[in-house]
Amino acid sequence: MSNLKKKIIIIGGDPNSINSEILYKCWKKLSESLKKRIYIVANYELLKEQLRQLNYSIKLIKVKNIFDISKKNQLKVINVDLKFKKPFNVPKKNAASYVRNCLNLGHDLGLNKYTAGLINCPINKNLLLKKNTGITEFLASKCKLKDNSEVMMIKSKNFSVCPITTHLNLKDISKNIKKKLIITKIKTIKKYYIKLFGKNPKIGVLGLNPHNAELKKKSEEVREIIPAISYLKKLNFNIKGPLVADTIFIEDYKNYDVIVGMYHDQILAPFKTIFKFDAINVTLGLKYLRLSPDHGVALNIIKKNKANPLSLFECVKFVNKFRI
Repeated sequence: MSNLKKKIIIIGGDPNSINSEILYKCWKKLSESLKKRIYIVANYELLKEQLRQLNYSIKLIKVKNIFDISKKNQLKVINVDLKFKKPFNVPKKNAASYVRNCLNLGHDLGLNKYTAGLINCPINKNLLLKKNTGITEFLASKCKLKDNSEVMMIKSKNFSVCPITTHLNLKDISKNIKKKLIITKIKTIKKYYIKLFGKNPKIGVLGLNPHNAELKKKSEEVREIIPAISYLKKLNFNIKGPLVADTIFIEDYKNYDVIVGMYHDQILAPFKTIFKFDAINVTLGLKYLRLSPDHGVALNIIKKNKANPLSLFECVKFVNKFRI
């Protein structure tokens, strides 16, 4: 089946969020051909009530699977059970169970050969009830990946960043920076860059410490990062580093397709400062294409009609254009 006919699965995500707002605003921007291919994994009544409270007019239809069709302009919802009284204030226990059930169903649908890709709307990581786990790690576990080969890629139009470690506390990062892990992650980046974009990426790798610890003998740069880069160069990777993190995002990042950082905020903070909502989160290495908007649940603007749908819209465009 052509990728242009395959289904696009969107997980409704955290019930206590701006997700119903960005879903509505994104839906209004989509072409009729794209609307026909979209299926929302969510609680039908929750989404219906949230949209009503937001004064958004949209036709919902409850469907059983991705082979059910709808009339023009109907948003198809594959229902996931949820008990709630206040639609934007669902108790944590109920929300956590609901989110995990949505992700589990989304994972199963992602594996279907008639699915183009899986997009999850923002989710509060605390709902996953496992320390240091984000959606990337949750779905990697569902895909039974045991080699840490999955990669979080935050992508704008022509530039991406990828962290070696993802949802770790700062105190735990240095002990997890290992040559083997760096090599594994960067191999995944190159493999999927070629598969998705037909391009051998130019990769810049950051050090961990300020000024790369002046390359002192016992630093992570000398013990782990430089040996990993040297090994990958021998495999003809187009790679350079360790680069200094405090200056790379002034201008030099433009010389690379991908900047690989050692931890989450080292690269995501400057990236989001530059690109804001014009970016998406793509997980590389899963058994299906998985994306999410590059922002959180935005508790501070719920029901205020201020949420920006651009990142979700870009996710849909990406799934429509690329395939693995």
